[in-house]
Amino acid sequence: MALETSAQSPAPVRQIANAIAGWVDRLGAVWVEGQIAQVSRRPGVNTVFMTLRDAVADISVPVTCSRTLFDGLNPPLVEGASVVVHAKPSYYANRGTLSLYAREIRMVGLGELLARLERRRQLLAAEGLFAAELKRPLPFLPGKIGLVTAPNSAAERDVLENARRRWPAVAFEVAYAAMQGQRAATEVMEALDRLDRAADVDVIVIARGGGSVEDLLPFSDEALIRAVHRARTPVVSAIGHEPDSPLLDLVADVRASTPTDAAKLVVPDVAEELLLVAVARDRMRASLAGWLAREQAGLDALRSRPALADPRSLLDARSDEVLQLRDRARRTLGHVLDRAADDIDHRRARARALSPLATLQRGYSVLQDADGHVVTSVEAVAPDSPISVRVADGRIHATTTGIDPDPIGEPADTTEESHG
Repeated sequence: MALETSAQSPAPVRQIANAIAGWVDRLGAVWVEGQIAQVSRRPGVNTVFMTLRDAVADISVPVTCSRTLFDGLNPPLVEGASVVVHAKPSYYANRGTLSLYAREIRMVGLGELLARLERRRQLLAAEGLFAAELKRPLPFLPGKIGLVTAPNSAAERDVLENARRRWPAVAFEVAYAAMQGQRAATEVMEALDRLDRAADVDVIVIARGGGSVEDLLPFSDEALIRAVHRARTPVVSAIGHEPDSPLLDLVADVRASTPTDAAKLVVPDVAEELLLVAVARDRMRASLAGWLAREQAGLDALRSRPALADPRSLLDARSDEVLQLRDRARRTLGHVLDRAADDIDHRRARARALSPLATLQRGYSVLQDADGHVVTSVEAVAPDSPISVRVADGRIHATTTGIDPDPIGEPADTTEESHG
């Protein structure tokens, strides 16, 4: 029912907004086809906000759904997917916005295709075909590079020209294969197997230019993915452009965003390497020159020391010390010998003083009987007994003619007469 309004009796905004909300509400639930342009999942909110865009016209409408519905989609809903949404239109009068509340979401067309690819990706990932620990490093400078591409393609020219520009001596072995269509996956697998069996091929590049999702489907073929996984030679995936992501990118050892990028990844830049060699050579020279300078400075410091500048000075000083020590030793030995000689003289004099011979030299004598016993008393000999008298320079033999004892109390005469 149309509202009756005029310039004199206009309707307030709330009335118009409520009227629009009523008209939209009477539309009921509808099936809407479009493409997901944006997905927003806010933390702590049970509602997921999306934007559904028309596939032809530049028209979009906000869509909301419960988090349970969104999380239950398999494969997960991603931006760019084509979908059919069963939704209830709602007009929010307070904000003046129209949105669709989705009750069911289905993949269709390209979206359904992407859903199948996502399910395949999940299955292969669960088997471990995309594990990071399986990725092999590329050789620094491969002896020969295998290239799988379409004949006379832009991808072939990009890889060959850029690789040879970076490293002119690089060698290629090209295996041609169809890069789209029904036989593409089979021919790529055959070319890959042929290059993988070549002993001189160090790395294999699979290159194709950009294209639609349908054109790139062969590079998500499960048989091709498993063939790349079995390959012994490192594989570089250079399919399409940066936004393109076939499953081949996940199983390959290295993903290149473009064929040109693949050429940069498989061979080094000769100019950069020459610069690095020159820098390393300069650093080695500087290091060696510094080391030689330090060693020369050390040698100069050693040579400047007096001991090395004139080694004889040390010998002369030690020679003087030896002479001084020798003189001291001679003087010390002389003093020791002199003291020893004096001591010997003293001891000899004392021994002589104590010797009986010295007593005899002073006029004393020793009287012995015939048996050699020293006679100390007149009672020890009888008259006419042979005796001997020991004097300083010899012995006198005699016979006693008489014995005269001393009177008691009178000192004995120290002179004994004997007659020969």
